[in-house]
Amino acid sequence: MTDRVRVIAIDGPAASGKTTVAQRLAAQLGYLFFDTGVMYRAVTVAALARGIAPSDEAAVTTLAESISIDVRPPSVDDGRMYDVLAEGEDVTWRIRSAEVDRHVSEISAYRGVRQAMTRRQREIGLRGDVVMVGRDIGTVVLPEADLKIYLDASVDARAQRRHRELQERGEPADYDEIRAAMAARDAYDSTRALAPLKPATDAVTLDTTHLTVDEVVARALALASS
Repeated sequence: MTDRVRVIAIDGPAASGKTTVAQRLAAQLGYLFFDTGVMYRAVTVAALARGIAPSDEAAVTTLAESISIDVRPPSVDDGRMYDVLAEGEDVTWRIRSAEVDRHVSEISAYRGVRQAMTRRQREIGLRGDVVMVGRDIGTVVLPEADLKIYLDASVDARAQRRHRELQERGEPADYDEIRAAMAARDAYDSTRALAPLKPATDAVTLDTTHLTVDEVVARALALASS
């Protein structure tokens, strides 16, 4: 690997393999794995702790603009992939609560919150030695990333993966419902006015439909080393 490839952006639709590939790539390189979605969860934790209604866009946005949120390499060996800090407090596991699950989508849709988190994501990403994953990393958050990878796969393949994941966890899983929801999410993400899902013009697109995780990781490592 050359010294210049210190910031890697991985984007793509749901169930394209972003998180798994990014985790393994970061582990191979000794880099921070950074799932940008955790920042919206940290804002949600902070809002709930302060008694701010998730529906109060103005108050939530003000909070997002003022709060200190950071993501660092894991400091505790308890299965975490990173530390998530809000005002210096470790909220790594609190962001996964059912209450946060109920409200994070609403909060992450606010324009002001997204703008505030984008600024913080950039600050973390520009430290270097990071593999950042999301839906708008190469296009909006870190357009200057050394390497941009866009993972894609057919909606059928992605729906099958999600269906299998849910079954393996013992959760209810209806393939047709999963596929319909995924297609609707694709349409929304690709056409939204704010940071639509699309490959950066200089991104390398990898179609993972017929590839194993090992094969995708190997290709990503080759790109990072070229």
